[in-house]
Amino acid sequence: MSEEPNPMSSLWPLVSSGATDWLLELCGDGLTGFMPPAMPDAVWVLNAMYEQGPTEVSYDEDDQARLADGSSQPRIVGDLALDAVSIATGGGLGRARHPGPGWRRLRWTELALRTGDPVVPDGLMPSHRCFPSARREGSWPLGMVPPAEGSLDRETWSRLIALLTHHSPAGADTRCLAYYSPLTLGAVDFADVHVRAGRLGDAEILYDRSEADFSPSNLWADDRSWILCTDYDLWATKIAGPPALVDALLNDSEIEAVRLPWAH
Repeated sequence: MSEEPNPMSSLWPLVSSGATDWLLELCGDGLTGFMPPAMPDAVWVLNAMYEQGPTEVSYDEDDQARLADGSSQPRIVGDLALDAVSIATGGGLGRARHPGPGWRRLRWTELALRTGDPVVPDGLMPSHRCFPSARREGSWPLGMVPPAEGSLDRETWSRLIALLTHHSPAGADTRCLAYYSPLTLGAVDFADVHVRAGRLGDAEILYDRSEADFSPSNLWADDRSWILCTDYDLWATKIAGPPALVDALLNDSEIEAVRLPWAH
């Protein structure tokens, strides 16, 4: 009896690492993701954050309380108790999705108005350095889920693929390539470049059935008309491409996107 074929291998087979040579020349090192310049325009799509309700307790305070009453065990690495020297921020790394009933999406612009912090501080990238006023001693309130680091959330990924499909001449049949940073794969050999090729219409599987717990670090049309980069260290994805695509992202009712002139 033959084994059922692996849908990832059949729809998005591995291709030569040489597929990223042009990105290496254009962007430099791609260890955390190849960050493209405007081609000719660019925009940043912000990862979703969620809110359940106001709370005065932070993730770190809750963590310390659980340790004190014995309901959770300390995190030990070697002889070091991590809880004693680190702060539980509440942030996550990798794939994320809507937390479920009782939670609502909290827009970055809404939180900026509430806290007085800019959506993204001048000169910075969208990252853990945003919204310092929303946190207490570096830890987020327990009633909030901050943006995931290093990966698009599930809902934003799906909407972004739909918009890319609409703005690609070949639509769902657009040939694309996907690159995963070695960091997303837990690789030991950083020279082992992991690239897959497939149809844009089959891009959902890159999120749900990937070897990584992340969305692709880079996804681009084979004709290089657009490219996205989700850096391993950031809370957002940069999309470089034609102005019509950028305008669609900026004006979409589901996606939250911003221009960052210093990171164009």
